[in-house]
Amino acid sequence: MTEEHKEPHPMSRRFRGFLPVVVDVETGGFNPEKDALLEIAAVILTMDDDGWLKRAETHVQQIDPFEGANLEQSALDFTGIDPWNPEREAVPEREGMSEIFGPIRKAVKAHDCKRAVLVGHNATFDHNFVFAAALRSDIRRNPFHPFSTFDTATLAGLAYGHTVLAQACKLAGIPFSNKDAHSAAYDAEKTADLFCGIVNRWREIGGFPPPPIPDDTEEAP
Repeated sequence: MTEEHKEPHPMSRRFRGFLPVVVDVETGGFNPEKDALLEIAAVILTMDDDGWLKRAETHVQQIDPFEGANLEQSALDFTGIDPWNPEREAVPEREGMSEIFGPIRKAVKAHDCKRAVLVGHNATFDHNFVFAAALRSDIRRNPFHPFSTFDTATLAGLAYGHTVLAQACKLAGIPFSNKDAHSAAYDAEKTADLFCGIVNRWREIGGFPPPPIPDDTEEAP
């Protein structure tokens, strides 16, 4: 099969041309416009030739608080992040976001998709911080859809009757360490495993693909 006539990547047909990318952020508070983004992880997903969703690669950036950023001590106590620790090897927000967005844009193209869609546990929180950081950094090629997200808290409530990430993972048979939690990379990878498990299980029990829609243009007998 020639390059011009190759079959599109199976991922491009699963989510109407969207590539799911799992994101987790660790922050200095709850306000995306005023509070610092301190750490971000993005897990790019892929799909094998048989249609099963799985993790592909993880990208992580430690971020310096932007100028004038608010840092709530309660948030820092929760995450355990010391924003000024030189061992974090943090970078300016614009640099960090560019390093995260670059491989996502490449993955969107490689999977024959038209855009990335953010997957997160309570996804609105992560989505808002990502878009606020991109706006502050004047990054115009944000690969994510401006408002659509996939929320694993909702999906886990449906699939397992629980919305807390740690408990949902345990119910799904995914090992979860509370000691390692609240690291962006750890939480993002566990969220990715949860999302892939739910999507694959739905396919396994016959929920996808859906039955064909009858053609209403056909005349009744």
